[in-house]
Amino acid sequence: ATGVSMETTATQLLNKAATIMEQRGAQYDKPEGERSMAATVAAYNAITGQSMTEANGWMLMAVLKMVRDNQRSAHRDSIEDLVAYASLYGEARLAEMHPSVKLAEVMAAQDDWK
Repeated sequence: ATGVSMETTATQLLNKAATIMEQRGAQYDKPEGERSMAATVAAYNAITGQSMTEANGWMLMAVLKMVRDNQRSAHRDSIEDLVAYASLYGEARLAEMHPSVKLAEVMAAQDDWK
């Protein structure tokens, strides 16, 4: 479906993005979800000599989704992906601020946020 209903709420988009992330994580990465960006950025940095961070990678993906969405009428898939990428960006940025925090600790704390 390409159109976004006026009845779609932010909470619905967040829940859908979480579901998509779980599904894609199970398909492509790990049970705890999407974990391919760090390896992607490391490969990019090795090839180009740049120093892109994982958070920069997620930011780039979010911008890509915004550009794609704005090239036509609202596109649900792009918007749902954008929400997922925004959360992955946030996770990566916070990890940069607190590198001693382990992913397992973040995942355990996630239960408190629900």
